[in-house]
Amino acid sequence: MWVIALIGMATSFFECSLAQLYKDKDALDPSVYRGGPAYYATKGLGQKWLGAIISILLMITFGFAFNATQSFIITSSFESSFGIPTWVSGLTLTAIFALTIFGGIRRIARMTEFVVPIMALGYLLLALVVILLNFTQIPHLLTTIVSEAFNPNSAISGGIGSVIIMGAKRGMFSNEAGLGSAPNVAAVAYVAHPVQQGVVQSFSVFIDTIILCTCTAFIILLSGVYVPGIPDVQGVLLTQNALIEQIGPIGGMFVSIALFLFGFSSILYNYYLAENSLNFFENRNKVAFFAFKILCISLIVWGSFQDLSSVFAFADLSMGLLAVSNLIVIALLYKPVLALIRGYERQVKEGIKPVLRYEDYQEFNIGLEPWREIVDRINGKNAK
Repeated sequence: MWVIALIGMATSFFECSLAQLYKDKDALDPSVYRGGPAYYATKGLGQKWLGAIISILLMITFGFAFNATQSFIITSSFESSFGIPTWVSGLTLTAIFALTIFGGIRRIARMTEFVVPIMALGYLLLALVVILLNFTQIPHLLTTIVSEAFNPNSAISGGIGSVIIMGAKRGMFSNEAGLGSAPNVAAVAYVAHPVQQGVVQSFSVFIDTIILCTCTAFIILLSGVYVPGIPDVQGVLLTQNALIEQIGPIGGMFVSIALFLFGFSSILYNYYLAENSLNFFENRNKVAFFAFKILCISLIVWGSFQDLSSVFAFADLSMGLLAVSNLIVIALLYKPVLALIRGYERQVKEGIKPVLRYEDYQEFNIGLEPWREIVDRINGKNAK
């Protein structure tokens, strides 16, 4: 996961810079920008069919597979901490999600924007407390992590290959770098130069996997609840049991509540990505969007009744296909990104705040209208 995160910082930089460069105005709301892999594949490579394939894979991966995974994580956590059957919490989660996406209780979506950052900070502080209480064990812990991954026994039994595959899958599931999801959101941001957004997204990968996931690993390994070769406790239950071991029952309850907020906000985010992909094909067909919402709701219910292996197998397959498609497009569009980097560094050396000189990138078939509008607005503010 550490290795895939470091690689992911580069891929995230590339894909989010491309999303900014090739973004376009929304057909229904000109004040909103849309972009992502489907857009830079269509404009940058001139291959709309490839953009269509990526959009379909995005819908399947995030609207269906990842939301089913989040549903499983939330319901299994509540069953462990509060004894609530998975079908009860699953149906409750489904009802809240349905009401939210159909516009009945938009306040819930706004509430998560406020509460989730607080819970994330609380989780980080809780992890730091556990680490500080066991600070003397950290050097040995780091040594164990590396040695267990690369010891001779692992190599002989094919363990290294397993470690690499698992690390790549879970690392990508954690930070989504290279999947083509972050670019959909990155394209919406208002920045003066695409490289600025690329740097922000690259740093987010570092925070997510290098910092937060490492904290979770330390919590689990410091507690002693993880026993290699015993598959009885998996996934989020490991983290819950580890915190209970370290700080008592309140730790498990905190994880359950935090997971609900994280998971629900992730479900809404995943739905946005999937809906944004549907917009690539159609943005006025109400019947198509209604059917799509019903299908997304059904997958939330399905996820709550599955086991860990079934849910992750579904997510891994769709995620792998999406990653391969998006990474191929990124590799083919390396020239405009390198040109962006050179242009950005040139302006920094000139001692000016970088602003995209969109005339220099017309050879790459970028959307000029959004950038002409942004640059004119920035120049107007500077003149004032």
